[in-house]
Amino acid sequence: MKKYFTKEVKIGITGIIALCILVYGINYLKGIHMFKPASYFYVHFKNVNGLTKSSPVFADGFRVGIVRELYYDYDHPGNVIAEIDVEPDLRIPKGSSAELAAEMLGGVRMNLLLANNPRERYAIGDTIPGNLNNGMMEKLGGMVPKIEQMMPKLDSILTSLNTILASQAIPATLNNVQDLTASLAVTSRQLQNLMSNDIPQLTTKLNTIGDNFVTMSDNLKEIDYAAAMQKVDSTLANVRELTDKLNSKDNTIGLLFNDPTLYNNLSATTANAASLLEDLKAHPKRYVHFSLFGKKDK
Repeated sequence: MKKYFTKEVKIGITGIIALCILVYGINYLKGIHMFKPASYFYVHFKNVNGLTKSSPVFADGFRVGIVRELYYDYDHPGNVIAEIDVEPDLRIPKGSSAELAAEMLGGVRMNLLLANNPRERYAIGDTIPGNLNNGMMEKLGGMVPKIEQMMPKLDSILTSLNTILASQAIPATLNNVQDLTASLAVTSRQLQNLMSNDIPQLTTKLNTIGDNFVTMSDNLKEIDYAAAMQKVDSTLANVRELTDKLNSKDNTIGLLFNDPTLYNNLSATTANAASLLEDLKAHPKRYVHFSLFGKKDK
């Protein structure tokens, strides 16, 4: 006898299969592999700080499991129990702990801090101690009171800054800065012209002068200073001898310079000659006689 599935049975079976697929898909998206073997542990926290189901569990920065469930410990108020699933191959040594770290975007992650104890390990279903580590968020929370204390000072600073910015001296100062910048630009161009034109010419002249000094130095090296000094000494000796002769009365030049009688005679002779010339100019006929017919007696 053949048995046939009615339409209603087929619809029911299809719905059950679809529901199973839906449940499996949702859990898979959460990271829960229903048909994959896993080991579970419990972690006690004082505060889960926003930890949720399906949150990842990390060990040494690698994802090793998820948070399967969260329970409030009614027998011990103030405690929250997190049930975690980890990879079956993960061995959690005794002395290990778990911490909750707040992330910058607001999420919370659980980190397993594995101890170095190769001999002992937690068995499946054991409870692991947990603690809260807010990290950067906790530091920021500690800075809030200090920031609140600084707010009045910041308000005062902003008020002073607004007063300064509203001052009419600011535009004048900016104009002065603009003029100074323009002057600096002109000065920079002048310096550039100086460096490109005048400095090379000056350098060339200095090089020429340096070459002349080198040539002069070479010429000075070739001078026989000993012979030159001998000539200078000889010349000074001749000058000294001439000076001695001029000061001495034993020669004509010495008498000429040192005998006042010769000077007086020369002065008298010069005076007589001058008087004679004046008389000759005044009475030329006394000294010169010209006659075409011979000399006449006076």
